[in-house]
Amino acid sequence: MSEHEGREPDNRLHAIAGRWQTSGHVIDEPEIPIAGTDTYEVLPGGYFLVHHVDVTVGDKPVRAIEIIGEPDAVSGGFLARSFDNDGNAELMRVTIDDDGIFHFSGGAEVASAAQPTDAPSARVRSTLTIAEDGQSMTALWERSEDGTKWQRWMDISFMRSD
Repeated sequence: MSEHEGREPDNRLHAIAGRWQTSGHVIDEPEIPIAGTDTYEVLPGGYFLVHHVDVTVGDKPVRAIEIIGEPDAVSGGFLARSFDNDGNAELMRVTIDDDGIFHFSGGAEVASAAQPTDAPSARVRSTLTIAEDGQSMTALWERSEDGTKWQRWMDISFMRSD
């Protein structure tokens, strides 16, 4: 008997399923462009999303796979575990609020390709908002050097392409 037996899939995760054209930038002087695709696929059974990242940050290709949906006892939401083309393994916590907004939070290892070289991040977080028509999303990423004071880090837009 598994520890999650009797758990039902959380269909709120499915709101971001699909293929998305990704564009945006790292907030820097000058801005660093981000472009590519993100694909979210509902794994059969409905419990997990598989997220494929295929973007370029500046001139650096970033390829990653992420699994979202493992229950997180700490936040009451989900864990998101990702693995990228540079050999990094990252863990984020994901919650979805009553308005359907996704909130991601993680440590310094998240999105290493976009990290500034002059000031290390202690924590990162993102707010992913889906448009009412479901055809676009926006993500505001923030970073903190000390875990308490936050600054804008990346602005990302997604347009549905499937």
